[in-house]
Amino acid sequence: MKKTLLMLAAALAAMGSVHAADKGAAHWEYTGKAGTAHWGELEQDFAACKLGKAQSPIDIRGAKTGAPAPIDFHYAASTADIVNNGHTVQVNLAEGGAVHLASGDYKLVQFHFHTPSEEKINGKRYPLVAHLVHRNDAGELAVVAVLFRQGKENAALKPVFAGLPAHAGDHHAVAGELDLGALLPRQHAYYAYMGSLTTPPCSEGVHWQVLKQPVELSKGQLSAFRKLYRMNARPVQPLNGRVVEVTG
Repeated sequence: MKKTLLMLAAALAAMGSVHAADKGAAHWEYTGKAGTAHWGELEQDFAACKLGKAQSPIDIRGAKTGAPAPIDFHYAASTADIVNNGHTVQVNLAEGGAVHLASGDYKLVQFHFHTPSEEKINGKRYPLVAHLVHRNDAGELAVVAVLFRQGKENAALKPVFAGLPAHAGDHHAVAGELDLGALLPRQHAYYAYMGSLTTPPCSEGVHWQVLKQPVELSKGQLSAFRKLYRMNARPVQPLNGRVVEVTG
């Protein structure tokens, strides 16, 4: 368990880096010889990508009704830095607030995007997903996934999409403050399961909460992200007997 927490902490720190290779880790991509099918072979610390039995993302089907355990969101307006880390656009928050889950309290530290959505719902992907990454005092991670469908402009993300860093390594402060509470859908029902990071080293022990109700973003916002990353989604992984619950 201690080793898992150390790997999660190291992986979270690496998310803010430009490239994994810049920190001494193997270079990885989503396609080709360093693509998703080969992650587990690139270096020893990536072994979970191939051998893990509780990997993310998943195709959510047949979720069981869980005990009433709504997510208690306590997000706050925060200054933020936006970075193109070579694999996605990530927004690091100074003091973004926290969530209370059945497993405890977790501080919001960053969020980032994948297109299309990494998780599927009954076989369906959405155009985009934001993964809101949280960490507790013990170093455990919890992710809240917000799915996007194409529609009207997303006002909460307007400061982010107004200035997406164009090249790996580019970063700058987001104008004003961001309050992720404004990004959340009106309804907070969610699917919950235990999984992993969806990028190398694919560390397991991550608490996943995928909000059922999608929110909207405009065609222009989606296009702006896809100009940088046309596809940065890992394929869905076997469930291997894990139980997915729906609650909230």
